[in-house]
Amino acid sequence: MDRFRLDGRTALVTGASRGIGAAIARALDRAGARVALAARSQPDLDAVAAGLVNDPVVLVADLALAGAAGDLAAAAEAAFGRVDVLVNNAAVAQRAPTAGLDAGVVDLLYAVNVRAPLLLIAALLPGMIERQRGSIVNVSSVSGVVGTPNRAAYAATKGAIDAATRSLAIELGPVGIRVNSVAPGAVDTELWAKNRAVPGVIEQIEQQTPLRRWAEPDDIADVVVFLASDAARFITGDTICADGGMARTRDLYGGSV
Repeated sequence: MDRFRLDGRTALVTGASRGIGAAIARALDRAGARVALAARSQPDLDAVAAGLVNDPVVLVADLALAGAAGDLAAAAEAAFGRVDVLVNNAAVAQRAPTAGLDAGVVDLLYAVNVRAPLLLIAALLPGMIERQRGSIVNVSSVSGVVGTPNRAAYAATKGAIDAATRSLAIELGPVGIRVNSVAPGAVDTELWAKNRAVPGVIEQIEQQTPLRRWAEPDDIADVVVFLASDAARFITGDTICADGGMARTRDLYGGSV
């Protein structure tokens, strides 16, 4: 048996319309899973789903809204009968000096990056507990592991989801449910396009990364598939830094050792 395969399993991926989330949906599909793709944009979701082969489902949801997580969980279970793998990827990013930080921005960051993942997990847990099986993968960030400038609020949300990952692993391990996080570093997606256009940023990130390159979305997606699969059957409560070595080798001056 190929323990990296996910044939016969179902997965819900949030933020699946572009970037890392779209790559995760494609990778899970390649591994044999049937995938429910969730995000706010129906056309973008449809475009990703069109490239999948295992009868995907598109679910439109705005996870900034308080009741959206519960509704999305119910829709995914109605479509599939069960959800075996949950990938909490949807997130709002923010980079700005903390002075003058707006309460509305903080509330949005916590609503999407913390509240929605926790409520999705809570809504899907009864079925996973009944089956005594499940894998939950939270997409975190290197910002939750090490300090990154002008990202205090965003980093706080990612640190929170890593902390929740550890607590959930203790709570759910006895009933056969694994919970892990993946913390990407700099990934070459459209969300980074504005920052990549700043002179020197590309070279700076490469200098801070021992592998001397930016991540591609598939670099993150493959780690998620591994954690979702039986190949990772004895891994739970962990945050895996898929960052080319950045988080674990940065020195006090922000470079790599």
